[in-house]
Amino acid sequence: MATPICSISLLGVFLLLFSLEKGYAVEENEATKSYLHIIKVNSLLPTTACNHSSKVSNSLSLEVVHRHGPCIGIVNQEKGADAPSNMEIFLRDQNRVDSIHARLSSRGMFPEKQATTLPVQSGASIGAGDYVVTVGLGTPKKEFTLIFDTGSDITWTQCEPCVKTCYKQKEPRLNPSTSTSYKNISCSSALCKLVASEGSQSCSSSTCLYQVQYGDGSYSIGNFASETLTLSSSNVFKNFLFGCGQQNNGLFGGAAGLLGLGRTKLALPSQTAKTYRKLFSYCLPASSSSKGYLSLGGQVSKSVKFTPLSANFDSTPFYGLDITGLSVGGRKLSIDESAFSAGTVIDSGTVITRLSPTAYSELSSAFQNLMTDYPSTSGYSIFDTCYDFSKYDTVRIPKVGVTFKGGVEMDIDVSGILYPVNGLKKVCLAFAGNDDDSDTSIFGNVQQRTYQVVYDGAKGRVGFAPGGCS
Repeated sequence: MATPICSISLLGVFLLLFSLEKGYAVEENEATKSYLHIIKVNSLLPTTACNHSSKVSNSLSLEVVHRHGPCIGIVNQEKGADAPSNMEIFLRDQNRVDSIHARLSSRGMFPEKQATTLPVQSGASIGAGDYVVTVGLGTPKKEFTLIFDTGSDITWTQCEPCVKTCYKQKEPRLNPSTSTSYKNISCSSALCKLVASEGSQSCSSSTCLYQVQYGDGSYSIGNFASETLTLSSSNVFKNFLFGCGQQNNGLFGGAAGLLGLGRTKLALPSQTAKTYRKLFSYCLPASSSSKGYLSLGGQVSKSVKFTPLSANFDSTPFYGLDITGLSVGGRKLSIDESAFSAGTVIDSGTVITRLSPTAYSELSSAFQNLMTDYPSTSGYSIFDTCYDFSKYDTVRIPKVGVTFKGGVEMDIDVSGILYPVNGLKKVCLAFAGNDDDSDTSIFGNVQQRTYQVVYDGAKGRVGFAPGGCS
């Protein structure tokens, strides 16, 4: 059924009046172009075929795919061959959010609040992410599919002989006995103390052990070691510190482990800083059916607009930013700056952006006011603003914008505004609220889609450029 035709819709009237109020002499269609996305509803749904076209950066680039999408090319091992349901995805996502808040509390970020109990017993309690890359480990090199995560530090992979438990993965596990470059780190080494600062550390005989546990209950335990890491034929790093997992279990979807892109000394950006200057970027595709990239080093495009890293997060593995405002349909929302005072973590592993309850309420209300042409429906899991598009061919969606410190404005790509949870019968605004305004906001991966997101650790900044994947 086609979208109902009317001379001027309520949304069109609002946009026209807003344009006139601001002194813009525009026709309705020009206002629509400026402040609306007009989309075919079927474009909101994922496809089962992989779109193999993707942009290749002019610096070192690794292909990025979603671990539950058709481009990964491996059998998902969760519940046999089935990807997780939306309810499972959002439950895990909330566990990750709770874990991030708990870890920030445990580091004294919020001394006025009682420390939150971690969802796991010990270790670096941050959940796994959604996107994977392929890297080489060992001599001779063996390739492994790893989840990359800006909220984690230790890179690890499952190893033979797997003395306890291992989950199924795409490639054969790393076998240290067949690599000439593998070395265990001893407990007496100063390097072993790095593990204690990033997760949980202990010893077995003279070998340093690591332990990381995640908000969804997944974990990896094993030997802390060094190995040769190969990112390309000309980018090989000897003595790269990583975890060689001997006891692993969790929801990793066939990936061999995790690539840590956090801010601490054990993370990849710090270990490769002499080559890449703590500079990396990625573009997450518009859907799980397309590919993106992860680039290390290279030159920064002039189209990238940077916002400074927040000093409040310097003692954490997280990249903290400051949101200063939100807009809907081209109109800046009246939100008191105190609603953003707890800061924001930009995170590749959190799916849905979390805002303070005050900021989210304003965003949701403004969005609903501009969507009265469409039937609303009940909420779902973390979502409370949902619509039934099943009787429409096209819909008109107000643009949503985020402004970061320094005046950096980011219009969320249309693929990051709505999230289908039950086909077209229930399509929801892809934002959620935290429990309290004092909880740190989290800028999730759905809202980062199609942007080139640049992390410049050496200069203490994060940047954004639209059209990063195309």
